[in-house]
Amino acid sequence: MAEPIRLPPPFTLVRLREGGDAFAHACRIATESGAGTLVYVGRFDLAEFAVVLQPDEPLRTARRAFYAGMVALTDALRAYAPPNKAVAIDWPDGVRIDGGLVGGGRLGWPMSADEDEPPAWLVFGAMIRTVAMTDGEPGVHPLASALDEEGFGEAGAAQVTESFSRYLMLAFDNWRIDGFDGVAREYLSRMPRERQTVRRIDEHGGLLTRRIGTDVTERIELTTALATPSWLDPRLGGPRL
Repeated sequence: MAEPIRLPPPFTLVRLREGGDAFAHACRIATESGAGTLVYVGRFDLAEFAVVLQPDEPLRTARRAFYAGMVALTDALRAYAPPNKAVAIDWPDGVRIDGGLVGGGRLGWPMSADEDEPPAWLVFGAMIRTVAMTDGEPGVHPLASALDEEGFGEAGAAQVTESFSRYLMLAFDNWRIDGFDGVAREYLSRMPRERQTVRRIDEHGGLLTRRIGTDVTERIELTTALATPSWLDPRLGGPRL
């Protein structure tokens, strides 16, 4: 029997069988299903879900919703993390626990969308490896990990998904109250620190990096960075090993 998923209003659950693709399905049904639709795939080894958003600002700035999704995703994991377990973000989309890659987030939008108009929809999708399914001796994939290997106990796909939905609402509430800068600070605080380096996220979602003592600021475009998820192995259909 499938484990129940309890989502707060205004989320609406769409459940797919194992082998489904939550992100692709959410993008396909986004126009008809509307904001708050959360597509969930029942898998033993992965927490896989995607949520439909309907922003009211132009696409070039609306993509910043990705950062709210990543804050919610890492908060969802922190809620179940053992003490002193570091949950960190690889800019822009990877999630690591104590240095081991467990998954990440991604963002979709209509291919025909105009940069200067609100898109019909956005989809934030995520995968988190809950159980290590690889064969071989421990340490064969030292850069990869899973929640069960990191001591997350009974935190499986359903728990991570439910936790994410609650934290996503909180992230957007904070955005409405304090503006995007608060979301940006939360996101940047989860990236590994680099000495003598100042980072910020600009109004279009680009990452600005400046070395202290210099006047040179490097900018990485969010749209370009999101084109191919850094953490996803298409052959595996899940996070890289």
